[in-house]
Amino acid sequence: MRPRTVIGAALAALLVAGAAGCTEPGAKPAAGPDDAYRTGTLRVLASSELSDMKPVLDAAAKETGVTVRPTWTGTLDAVEQIMSGRTDGRYDAVWLSSNDYLRLRPGSAGRISSETPIMTSPVAIGVKPQTVRRLGWQPASVTWSQLHRAVADGKLTYGMTDPERSNSGFSALVSVASGLSGAQSALSDADVAEATPRLKEFFAGQKLTSGSSGWLASAYKRRGTVDAIVNYESVLMSTGLTVIRPKDGVVTADYPLTLLTSAPREARESGRRLTEYLRGPKAQRAITEKTFRRPVVPSVRPAAGLATDQRRELPFPGSRSVADGLLEAYENTLRRPSRTVYVLDTSGSMAGDRIERLKKALTELTGDFRNREEVTLMPFGSQVKAQLTHTLDPADPDTGRNAIRKDAEGLSADGETAIFSSLRDAYAYLGRGPSGDTFTSVVLMTDGENTTGASAGMFESYYRALPAAQRHTPVFPILFGDSDRGELTRIAELTGGRLFDAQKGSLDGAFEEIRGYQ
Repeated sequence: MRPRTVIGAALAALLVAGAAGCTEPGAKPAAGPDDAYRTGTLRVLASSELSDMKPVLDAAAKETGVTVRPTWTGTLDAVEQIMSGRTDGRYDAVWLSSNDYLRLRPGSAGRISSETPIMTSPVAIGVKPQTVRRLGWQPASVTWSQLHRAVADGKLTYGMTDPERSNSGFSALVSVASGLSGAQSALSDADVAEATPRLKEFFAGQKLTSGSSGWLASAYKRRGTVDAIVNYESVLMSTGLTVIRPKDGVVTADYPLTLLTSAPREARESGRRLTEYLRGPKAQRAITEKTFRRPVVPSVRPAAGLATDQRRELPFPGSRSVADGLLEAYENTLRRPSRTVYVLDTSGSMAGDRIERLKKALTELTGDFRNREEVTLMPFGSQVKAQLTHTLDPADPDTGRNAIRKDAEGLSADGETAIFSSLRDAYAYLGRGPSGDTFTSVVLMTDGENTTGASAGMFESYYRALPAAQRHTPVFPILFGDSDRGELTRIAELTGGRLFDAQKGSLDGAFEEIRGYQ
């Protein structure tokens, strides 16, 4: 099995499109003229949720003369880039939700020249108001133990991001482990072991997963099938949910603007000027009013609606081994298993380099499959060619992984491209099995347009006629080769999935990024 580490050494870049200077999802930044330092511009590797800071940063540019040029990424991937030296010469600063991950890495202190918190947001749980009333809760008094009890009794379901790919997910994992173990200091292996039975009960109530905080909120609104979501308080404030910061403590993102020692001296001076501005009263008021994050300057009051009563800060794991162990337990023991169908275009146009890239990507991906996970490869051309299903037995997961690798190596390219008929077959297959206790999803990889079989309209009619529970299975299309972005975007939007781009990035990276949503 691929080693799982808190710094995400095996993860692809979690890059979010749609903002200046950003890269497509699944893409990996390449060195080039745009990477060069320019006077007055600060090159920043930043957590993707900070895209909502654009109005504040636009104002900062006018006031300070410092323009931020961001590249959006996931927190865990950014840490790996810093420690591997890939940020050297490319970025002047990193701006993540937290540097707690970075501090767990030996030698990290030598790579940063300063880190200054800009704002804060605790990880909280947003609960439907009617559910709060049904449970008889007073939001200011709810504890992690009460949340656990409600889940264990079947009275509360929720969504949460993947802890291995999202800071909000890992913070939630640390929060509930600390709360249910009663840890009074940094979490230890003994604390995690003591809390494991209750943790397993708690995560049985997780019915929605996601690779990012923003997509989690959107999926919640679309489905409406869970009672709550665990997310940053700043995200929850716009959902209409009752925001609960458990009384026994929270883990808080402090968004430190961190200057790199590898940055030019002029860039570090610009970074310090920008930091000073962002911590000033004017910017702090704008931050809390526009983003619902909390100011770090005592003289500035939090935005209306943000509770002002204090919460204990729960301790972050004190060592990498504890953090890794907690992630390992979550992925392979605590969370509900996944059930995924990979609908793979192996039509004639995939012959040559493309089919070899697909085989390589799938072979690499097998190390990331979790214990208890059911994986189905459904290669198609003019029709579905085979249905190759394997479940990873916790007693011997490598047998399942090796079988999937063998199936991937046996793929061959021929035939036309029946995208929509094959998707219909994937939903039919999932409908025949038990889905109530699994996270189900479909991954579609195609290098072209539909040329035979059912049309897009026919698939849409089929999908809309499915039972409600099956319509909650999203399709995650991968843009590859000559595939039609508009067509694949419509599939993602129809099913509640998300499009991933392997045209500008790597196929390996797109498959890896989707793992956070399965």
